[in-house]
Amino acid sequence: MRTDTGQVFRLEDYRPSDYRITHTDLLFRLDPHATLVTAKLTVERRDGVAANAPLVLDGDGLVLESLGLNGAPLAGEGYTATPDRLEIRAVPAEKFFELEIVTKVSPVTNKALMGLYQSKGNYCTQCEAEGFRRITYYLDRPDNLSTFQVRIEARKAEAPVLLSNGNPVEHGDLADGWHYAVWHDPFPKPSYLFALVGGDLGSIHDTFTTASGRKVALGIYVEHGKEPLATYAMDALKRSMRWDEERFSREYDLDVFNIVAVSDFNMGAMENKGLNIFNDKYVLADPETATDVDYAGIEAVIAHEYFHNWTGNRITCRDWFQLCLKEGLTVYRDHEFSADQRSRPVKRIAEVRNLRSLQFPEDQGPLAHPVRPRRYKEINNFYTSTVYEKGSEVVRMIHTILGPEKFRAGMDLYFERHDGQAVTIEDFLACFAEVSGRDLTQFALWYHQAGTPRVTVTTSHDPATGDFEVNISQTVPPTPSEAVKKPMHIPLAFGLLGPNGDEMEMGSVEGAEVNDGVIHLTAASQTIRFRGVGSRPVLSLNRGFSAPIVLNQDLTKEDRLFLARHDSDLFNRWEALNSLFVEALIAAAAREKEGKPHDFDAALVEAAIEIAGNDGLEPAYRALALSLPSEADVAREIGNDVDPDAVRAARDALRREIGGKGRDAFRRIYDQHADSGPFSPDAASAGKRSLRNVLLDYLAAAEAAPELAALQFETANNMTDRAAALTVLAHQFPEHEATRKALAAFDARYRDNGLVMDKWFVVQATIPGAATLERVKSLTAHPAFSLMNPNRVRSLVGAFSSGNQTGFHRADGAGYQFLADIILSLDRHNPQVAARLATAFRSWRSMEEVRQLEARKALERINAEASLSRDVKDIVERTLA
Repeated sequence: MRTDTGQVFRLEDYRPSDYRITHTDLLFRLDPHATLVTAKLTVERRDGVAANAPLVLDGDGLVLESLGLNGAPLAGEGYTATPDRLEIRAVPAEKFFELEIVTKVSPVTNKALMGLYQSKGNYCTQCEAEGFRRITYYLDRPDNLSTFQVRIEARKAEAPVLLSNGNPVEHGDLADGWHYAVWHDPFPKPSYLFALVGGDLGSIHDTFTTASGRKVALGIYVEHGKEPLATYAMDALKRSMRWDEERFSREYDLDVFNIVAVSDFNMGAMENKGLNIFNDKYVLADPETATDVDYAGIEAVIAHEYFHNWTGNRITCRDWFQLCLKEGLTVYRDHEFSADQRSRPVKRIAEVRNLRSLQFPEDQGPLAHPVRPRRYKEINNFYTSTVYEKGSEVVRMIHTILGPEKFRAGMDLYFERHDGQAVTIEDFLACFAEVSGRDLTQFALWYHQAGTPRVTVTTSHDPATGDFEVNISQTVPPTPSEAVKKPMHIPLAFGLLGPNGDEMEMGSVEGAEVNDGVIHLTAASQTIRFRGVGSRPVLSLNRGFSAPIVLNQDLTKEDRLFLARHDSDLFNRWEALNSLFVEALIAAAAREKEGKPHDFDAALVEAAIEIAGNDGLEPAYRALALSLPSEADVAREIGNDVDPDAVRAARDALRREIGGKGRDAFRRIYDQHADSGPFSPDAASAGKRSLRNVLLDYLAAAEAAPELAALQFETANNMTDRAAALTVLAHQFPEHEATRKALAAFDARYRDNGLVMDKWFVVQATIPGAATLERVKSLTAHPAFSLMNPNRVRSLVGAFSSGNQTGFHRADGAGYQFLADIILSLDRHNPQVAARLATAFRSWRSMEEVRQLEARKALERINAEASLSRDVKDIVERTLA
């Protein structure tokens, strides 16, 4: 574990290394406690570097066994070695030389799950961002691209499967029950993309024929007995490969593509060249154990990691400040894939809900940073929603600004010009500027400037002249280390709706660049005048969420209800209704704090009931439209002095109101959408289940009774319906006998399946109310829970701290102190997961005063720990700043 050194890495300090490693030859002699790693490195001195310049390699907790230079042992006076650094002073005068390093590592005791470690007895690696330095001393930086040849030796009985990057070269038996395999990756790559797997694994296999006729062998490796659970992942992989050929003309380039699913993994998955290593959560699925959300998640993550083959592997980042260059771009690509596989408007709404729940709070709090950060202490802490999700939105805006043809031309040029290189955001944008002739200098502020822009819009219509005037202004709030912001280039897709709900024709436009249905806001304020608009239109702005902004528009309630019923843009139709829900909940929470009764607008309730029964809209869309904003969503919109208990009470009241008024219609629709055949994970079937389960939540609230949910739990033929029913029972009737029976039955049925038990933990961790803390504490002693497994930690502790507003933010501070205890305990062996948990404190200043004081106490207690890792120290210091 690396403790905090106080070192800050800055973008402006970047410079190439004096040396580069052009070829890496690795030999692994696998042993649980003492794996020997022999690295033969071909090193090149860069032009202009002095002959006496030392070669400095990165390490992290390494044990050096031996060191050789050009085939001879290196004398002690020629180098200095510590566990975290190797400096070679006796560098040969020639331009190229060979360095041989032998290190010893202990996979079985590596609980940080970075570098080489064991998961259920199987060897695997995780090297992004800086895990390779835990294996051998190396230039562990993304701009050092090297070809790799890897020989793995292991006891055949212990590890019959031996995998690495690239193509298989040879394999065979050795003496004493050992065997070996050799892999060669011909494509130069940085060390963070290295991967190795050795173990006793089951597998499924298939083939894919590329557009040029090459046959690629596909394999997915899992724990024995789980092979049937990988079939959907294989199907998603083949669809991803075909889609990338059709949409971006990207063909796969190796002879094999392998995926390995492991139980212990800090992230979702890793795109290592030709050998993707996955958290098994994103590989294993069948109707008995996986929900529709799980199936969609597997599809998206399989696609994401595969798409990295070109946006991340073939073209990689020059430095870690450019992380969004691979992650934001690849998220955009996997979003587009999912939209094409499923429902584009439903997918877009889900993306925006996720962005608002995770990234907007990041932008508004102490952890705010640009899409391309300018400085960091610990790079692991910048695998954030801002880099991934907002980074995707920035790519989407390029598409909106340029249009599909110019966007595709820019991507084609990017692939052609930079294949095999480590590049920057500037290189990426230059391709689009070149093909379009458009100056993207101002647009680049989306990469450089932190914060969510706030756009304010007022309108007026003159019936005498037919002029419709739109006044738009933008501001970007101050964020840490950046108080003054420049105006952004904000593309706002729009339409004008007439009195009958049809799109209105518009005459000439003055005052701003407006083309192809997009207003280009580039100044602090602009006025756009539409001429020839006979009657007052309703402005539908930021259609499809064309820019990641907070939009304040002078729409009346009637205007928004009108949009919710008539807008041809389905995202804005949802947005209009959702904004009314948020407004109603904020007002109800204020009344709750004052002890006044709730008073919900009958028209809003009627609109919700109406959309539930609108057969012209797909069921998945109706389900999203009926899903009330979360308590965190409402708290974010309140901004300051948030009382989580009042917000929760308001949300419960609105759910009862809608459920009560719509009871008969909801029950009829609920019965109509009952499953009538075998389970299918396709989008249409999943949408029907989604609508039915949202209505179940409303019906249970309206009837104040658990019987319908209990019946669904007992009779469900799939995990989606079973888990939804269990959630309704636990969240609405936590102390009811029906709930206790259902929780016990679920435990008995799935206790030996960690991934399914994660759902059980999440359901209980997110039960509203102060009493849930004691339940969560007791569940940490459950046999299925382990603090050593990141999935279990996220499902119980993570779900409680980030998804339970009333439980975590208890007024007495007990929720904060519990999380502090877990973070300090976890930090001793897995700082990366501990740091992720610590981000739950990011919105502590938005709470009311008593809770703020309690949150500060917990943060200061964490910060006072002398041996705190730099991962956690970085998060806590920034949160307290």
